[in-house]
Amino acid sequence: MTATAAAPAASGRDVLSARQILEQFKKALGASPARAMLITVAPRAGLQIMQPANVSEALIKSYAKEFHAEDRLSWQAILRGKPTRLADAWPDSAKLEMTPYAQEWLKPNELTSVVAVPLQSPVFEGYPGVVHLGRTADEGNFTNAEITKLAEVAAGIDKRIAAARGGKASKVKRGGNSAVLTRPPARLILVDPSLKPKVFGGASWSEVDDRLRIQILDHAKRRLSQVNSEPLVDRILLHDSHGDSWPFRIVTFKRYPALGDGPITFICLGPDSIEWGAVRPADFQADAELARLLPAIKYMQQEFPKGPTLVDIAKVVDLSPFHFHRRFTELLGLTPKQYLLDCQIHQAKSDLIARQKELVQIAKECGFAHQSHFTSRFKQATGLTPTRWRRMATAKVQALQD
Repeated sequence: MTATAAAPAASGRDVLSARQILEQFKKALGASPARAMLITVAPRAGLQIMQPANVSEALIKSYAKEFHAEDRLSWQAILRGKPTRLADAWPDSAKLEMTPYAQEWLKPNELTSVVAVPLQSPVFEGYPGVVHLGRTADEGNFTNAEITKLAEVAAGIDKRIAAARGGKASKVKRGGNSAVLTRPPARLILVDPSLKPKVFGGASWSEVDDRLRIQILDHAKRRLSQVNSEPLVDRILLHDSHGDSWPFRIVTFKRYPALGDGPITFICLGPDSIEWGAVRPADFQADAELARLLPAIKYMQQEFPKGPTLVDIAKVVDLSPFHFHRRFTELLGLTPKQYLLDCQIHQAKSDLIARQKELVQIAKECGFAHQSHFTSRFKQATGLTPTRWRRMATAKVQALQD
């Protein structure tokens, strides 16, 4: 089995591009003009602007640094699960005038009427997004009929994207080896100071594995007394009831006004190597730095068995190794080394459950120096040795088939 053979049939290439998503919303409005902006929840926590390409660089940087924590409109649309107007997010218009949202997005573009329309997972499965549509005073307000139509467009887009990805639920119902590689249904979880979790991406808290629920709340509780003015960021390995382990990124903000008073903790199961490899630079035209790194991600996904060095990878995008490593880590929420290991582990798991290769062959073809190195790194990533993981996976398949 080659490195690319492990990819699922729906790897993301058939999913609507960010530009196509915006075009469908604009088309729904016909001759009535509207400025459009596509935002997604980022796996590293917080919100991120994807499109359009003509968003100012100042807005991109401000939004990424702190503005996203003030974007109540986006979060209200996501939480409500339906189109949301400015007045729904800020009933007090005077308070709205003082926000970065008004100062850096509405006023510079002379927007007086804005509606945010939520999307279930525009980029990564389990990570919701939102489309902002805005009009000037001369262009008028959005009518109820238009908002209803925009909601219908969003539902159609969600359905098309879900169909292109194939859906994890169908894999679990079919059972078989593919079910073992199915990731936990909850990719994004928010925990407030009262330790009440909110799960996104179409999953519910009750669907989260029992053992994972205990660990998530435990980590969130301990961090409440640790966070200071800067976000508290960690990468943690959480173990499920089957014995498998999953890398989560946990970020706690002392203040996140868009989601209420007090600290908020994001628990994020990041996209796997296959998902990152399916993202296109054109999808992030509003974020030139991230778009620039995507060819390097595809290079790592293809070349990981050869063990490319940081120098090799950085050359793909014409950056120095130091600058590439720093920007990659900041923008993706994991290091290049961690991403390469994710590629290796994903392929190794596929080979292990296929039961067609010896451990020494899997180690060699996945780019590990030798079998003991493979065993060590695999255990570091999953909490189990390859042999124990395969036994766990076999038992999981049998349980799903019963």
